[in-house]
Amino acid sequence: MFVRPPLCFVLLAALVVTLGPLLSAQSQTAAPSAPRIAPAQDSHPAVSELIQQDVEYGKAGGEALLLDIYQPPERSSHPRPAVVLIHGGGWTNFDKSTMRGMANFLAHSGFVAVSINYRLLTANGNRWPAQLDDAQRAVRWLRANASKYNIDPAHIGAFGHSAGAQLAALLGLVDTRENGTRGNDTRDNATRDNSDPALAKFSSKVQAVVDVSGPTDFLTERDADNEAFLTNFFGGDKTKAADVWRSASPALQVTSSASPFLILQGTTDDQVPMQQAQELYDKLRQAGVDATLIKIEDGHTFQTSEARHRLASESLVFFSRYLMNDR
Repeated sequence: MFVRPPLCFVLLAALVVTLGPLLSAQSQTAAPSAPRIAPAQDSHPAVSELIQQDVEYGKAGGEALLLDIYQPPERSSHPRPAVVLIHGGGWTNFDKSTMRGMANFLAHSGFVAVSINYRLLTANGNRWPAQLDDAQRAVRWLRANASKYNIDPAHIGAFGHSAGAQLAALLGLVDTRENGTRGNDTRDNATRDNSDPALAKFSSKVQAVVDVSGPTDFLTERDADNEAFLTNFFGGDKTKAADVWRSASPALQVTSSASPFLILQGTTDDQVPMQQAQELYDKLRQAGVDATLIKIEDGHTFQTSEARHRLASESLVFFSRYLMNDR
């Protein structure tokens, strides 16, 4: 299904130099081997005063959770829709800097773009669902602080690539877990973690999702190395931790209450097969959810300028439709 870490890092470094020029001059400070999900041309240079870097949205496991906020250059007296951007890297590598290009692109298109860090799996811990907990906390934190950052809390989307797409997908499918276990509210797959009083009343569910090259069904994994990684990541094999494997699989969490989805998948992706995207799309449509699947002739990280342009333009049209047009 995907290349397991640490091989993930090695192969990505070999496969990807970058996805093309980034929209931010600051992006050159990021690791050159990290995949960059960005439009093809540097048509909207970053404006430093519009970017707030390393804003803390919480603490977990003794680790400060940080995000970057990209504001549109034009001031507005009305709250703006926001998009949370979630980086890939096999849940073990990379950080929010790999989303700078797309963040700048969306900010210059009128969205408040928010690129987040989340806890990465290490030899000492941060097993699943730490990553989902952090992504959900980020959304709830944005809603709690919406007025401060001129965000419309009712119009928040999520954009993710690879492992980040799996997290983004779950943000559009389920709400916050309760005390480490998924609850029984079948109306919306929703329970609420009230451990942080400041965030207790806010939902973590987003209103639109762009899923780029994301794994969607872990129970179909048949590669021994990948299964070994997932067994460690999920804290047990498919038999002993079946509920965890299932709850982490976006395609297995689809209900009629899911948010609209745009799924973009490379036809030559050698890490996440097309069947994963197709399964998620089919289940969304069967549930009556508005979903679109776009197959692009490229690999896991969309390296050609044509693919990057399609990725950016389709994402912009989708987010504009679901986060702007009904406001």
